[in-house]
Amino acid sequence: MTDFLGVSESLTGRRWVGPDVETTRAAELLAQDTALPPALCAVLARRGVSAAEAAGFLDPKLVDLLPDPRTIKDMEAAAQRFLASVRQRQRIAVFADYDVDGGTSAALLITWLRTMDLPATLYVPDRIDEGYGPNEPAMAALAKDHDLIICVDCGTLSHAPIAAAKGADVIVLDHHLGGETLPDCVAVVNPNRQDESGDLAHLCAASVVFLMLVEANRQMREADGTRGPDLMAMLDLVALGTVADVAPLIGVNRALVRQGLKVMARRERPGVVALSDVSRMDSAPNSYHLGFLLGPRVNAGGRIGQADLGARLLSTDNPQEAQAIAARMDELNTERRDIEAAVRAAAMAQAEERGLDAPLVWAAGEGWHPGVVGIVASRLKEATNRPAIVIGLDGAEGKGSGRSVSGVDLGVSIQKLAAEGLLIKGGGHKMAAGLTVARDQLEPAMQRLTELMAKQGAGDMGPADLKLDSLLMPTAASVELISDIEKAGPFGAGAPAPRFAFPDVEIRFTKRVGESHLKLTFGDGFGARIDAIAFGAYDTALGPALETHGGGRFHLAGRLEINTWGGRQSVQLRLEDAAKAG
Repeated sequence: MTDFLGVSESLTGRRWVGPDVETTRAAELLAQDTALPPALCAVLARRGVSAAEAAGFLDPKLVDLLPDPRTIKDMEAAAQRFLASVRQRQRIAVFADYDVDGGTSAALLITWLRTMDLPATLYVPDRIDEGYGPNEPAMAALAKDHDLIICVDCGTLSHAPIAAAKGADVIVLDHHLGGETLPDCVAVVNPNRQDESGDLAHLCAASVVFLMLVEANRQMREADGTRGPDLMAMLDLVALGTVADVAPLIGVNRALVRQGLKVMARRERPGVVALSDVSRMDSAPNSYHLGFLLGPRVNAGGRIGQADLGARLLSTDNPQEAQAIAARMDELNTERRDIEAAVRAAAMAQAEERGLDAPLVWAAGEGWHPGVVGIVASRLKEATNRPAIVIGLDGAEGKGSGRSVSGVDLGVSIQKLAAEGLLIKGGGHKMAAGLTVARDQLEPAMQRLTELMAKQGAGDMGPADLKLDSLLMPTAASVELISDIEKAGPFGAGAPAPRFAFPDVEIRFTKRVGESHLKLTFGDGFGARIDAIAFGAYDTALGPALETHGGGRFHLAGRLEINTWGGRQSVQLRLEDAAKAG
């Protein structure tokens, strides 16, 4: 494969890789057959979309893509038991994970039940005191006062805690990897059970909950013609859970997020409105907003504050309560960033000393906050293109979190370590996992995990290549083109936003912003100019080289976006990399 634009080593040390010959030809045929813009056709060709499929792909309909909920095992039983509680006005508790997926899942159930005039008890475990998932004391206590406990985004591996819920029925609605056996309860609805086909393995927990509510509404209609609550109005929660949990934006996930963003734009949910306002969102919501503005703030409560804040915010129908919780979550998010920065610096220094080219990059430190180890693991993964584990040690144990790279299944390896007795507990999915390890087993566990990562090829990976969709000239980059390209979205995990290269351009203006960011304007010498922003440019050679360009010409690469300022829209490049031209 030849280097795109001849760039074998960019200013950030990466090789540029363009589409292969087959994809390029497919894009050209698409442009001929559909009359769509060539840049959009390049994006569609990368996704394997044919000319016949293009119209449907650009306008995905949920009615066409939503799977029959009954194809997931235990779904009918879960909905039946859930509706029995509703009809009998039983006491229902929702036991939710403390992250965004757990919060949105809980809010879906609480909102649906409120519409049916049935309150539900929310329980979210404390990350530090209780850890992830159901625990025996909490489940036993909930069982004393409730007839039904619904575990969302957790519970698939919780045999003992579910057994402790004596006197109450339990339903599990989850998506984490299942073990060889399932807990003894009414239903375990999970597309990642070992006896599932895997066709819906990309669903997050909020989507699983949504499908259970679809099935509940269906059963109500068939039983007595009753119409259930409006589920389409709840898709903003599903969209937020999907994007924030980094579920791949393929298949039905793509349609769920697309429709959910439309619902969110109506600003009808007090919690989402308050969160959007405190996040200073000034344009229609998109997947970036969900993943980088709203998601981190919802997560902040579970990471370093009160664990149930996210679910309470997303389920409240009181605007004043929503504003108060959102303000608190914004404060916690600022605190989280400060804590994360300190742990990140220490973890990177430790990982560098251990070596960044091993199949696994890991670090462990005394007192590192459990609420930020997952974020720091993500940063290590991004910096090294390696699976990464970060562990906070406290007493005789360490609690950690891991993030993986494409093609390396971290969750199954963590489960293997737990089965081998090297971990106290562990679980997750392909791209993310959590673990608890005894201090005296830390080194053996990480050594064994390194071996498992090596078997999957993690040690053979070089620096991440920069994958580009096509060339684009500044004169062709317009607000209209970006709007067309966005129809191929939403973009995120499993569906990366398209990245374009602007060849042989001149830098017309540069300005350093803050400590590490760079603003610039570039053009082609024929009148067209585009503004660009490079976040973290001074953390690499990118910022200094472009600031001191000396009139030299560069190839620039990044993602296009629409910048809205003062009611006007303009093209902006989110600059990710550059290389000297010629």
